[in-house]
Amino acid sequence: MSKTFSKDDNSVVVIVGSGAGGGTLADELTRQGVDVVILEAGKHHTQEDFENDEWAMFAKISWLDKRISAGGWHHTETYPNLPAWIVKGVGGSTMHWSGLALRFMAHEFKTRTTYGHVPGANVLDWPISYEELAPYYEIAERKMGVAGTKASGLPPMPPNNHYKVIEAGARKIGYKDIVRPVASNTRPNDGRPACQQIGYCMQGCKIGAKWSTLYSEIPRAMKTGHAELRPQSMVLRIEHDKSGKATGVLYADKDGKQHLQKARVVCVAGNSIESPRLLLNSASSMFPNGLANSSGQVGRNYMNHTTAAALTINPGPVYMYRGFDIAAVVSDEVPNNPDRGFLGGYHLEGLALHLPFAAAFMKPGGWGREVSSALEKFDHMSCVWVCGEDLAQEENSITLHPTERDQHGLPIPIVTKTDHTNDAVMRRHGLAQWRKLSEAVGATRVIDMPPYPASHNMGTNRMSEKARDGVVNKWGQTHDIKNLFVSDGSQFTSSGAANPTLTIVALAIRQAEYIAGAMRRREL
Repeated sequence: MSKTFSKDDNSVVVIVGSGAGGGTLADELTRQGVDVVILEAGKHHTQEDFENDEWAMFAKISWLDKRISAGGWHHTETYPNLPAWIVKGVGGSTMHWSGLALRFMAHEFKTRTTYGHVPGANVLDWPISYEELAPYYEIAERKMGVAGTKASGLPPMPPNNHYKVIEAGARKIGYKDIVRPVASNTRPNDGRPACQQIGYCMQGCKIGAKWSTLYSEIPRAMKTGHAELRPQSMVLRIEHDKSGKATGVLYADKDGKQHLQKARVVCVAGNSIESPRLLLNSASSMFPNGLANSSGQVGRNYMNHTTAAALTINPGPVYMYRGFDIAAVVSDEVPNNPDRGFLGGYHLEGLALHLPFAAAFMKPGGWGREVSSALEKFDHMSCVWVCGEDLAQEENSITLHPTERDQHGLPIPIVTKTDHTNDAVMRRHGLAQWRKLSEAVGATRVIDMPPYPASHNMGTNRMSEKARDGVVNKWGQTHDIKNLFVSDGSQFTSSGAANPTLTIVALAIRQAEYIAGAMRRREL
């Protein structure tokens, strides 16, 4: 049963956000008897609220508070007020995510060592290695039920037609590393049913086969009697005492009334836009540039993967929208091979779009025969999302608007992003390889699309060995404030080519182990 904690209870761990990082952290801490208060800015939806309708669910669960796209990226024209496509609600973007659970490769934790100095970039090695995180990847794969992995024991997701078309093209052009590790049950598991191949996975899984903290970690934490969930609670600032120690958080409830929740430890897991925004908004006379920002790196090094997308019209029907939304994932291009003209690598991810999103993303704001002739062949389409390593650049950032305020009176965030030359070369390479793959199975037309708003948001509070280079240490603990942690993708030092969710969960499991141990030892 859930518990209610006093706002004056300074023994609790306050977790800001309930997604992959915050929800996992709550589950892991409560298992160890730690009391937590989870503050979530969005509503508490249930599976009954989910609709198999792309636009209806976009409106219902997306974070639509105003944000500004700035810099040289495409979104300043196509999505000026929607730089990121993420969720505002209990469970965070684990409601919306595709379910693809890929691990980083070893070299992606050591980008400065592997790539050397990269002009125009701010690459840095993580203070942890793949070998250190590998045991936690296994725990995460078991916890999330990643189909096809040894850790989960679940059989692979059965191939749908979209998978078969992409796999055939990939093998024809010599690709061999074709994978599909998805966190969706292929048989009943963890009290949830098996996937029924309904599709609409990114609109929230109505039956709960796809892993989400909404109906996995959060309810489990509540049942321990060590957790309280407060939805529609927007955290405005983190408070601290004269020594600089975090003492609690100020938040506004659904009616706009403000409350101060005291805390022993504060963990920020609001995503890579809201987390640095909160630290910057918590500036004080002791911390005039924001909390944990002695390095000046809070909000810097924003990464969202080097992405591209394309729709292919095939000679016969594919019906890509039938079945699980992730089809074949081609991973042959992930290893670092600078001979291709770029550093890092990318996945070619088969990702199903339904008709409304296919029409919207194909040519934003456009129409005419070019678009309508393609949509007439919607049942013949296959689709790819190129997901590649995005190099950290200091000027790619989250900053506060000097004058414009949101409904809580806080400065709205400006999301600034400009491609590195590496991104442009990688993007062209990925689209060219997809075209080859598609033509190998008889494609009649390939339509390159501009990138979507970012679902993968990383960096902005990055891990670093030395305090001068980042915001948090190898445990996600801020260099400046001992009892303040970052628990989401904003702590990533590099983006890798892999979707970030599995790594966020693995880091949260590891962080919970550290926090619980430090609390027992009275170090926190």
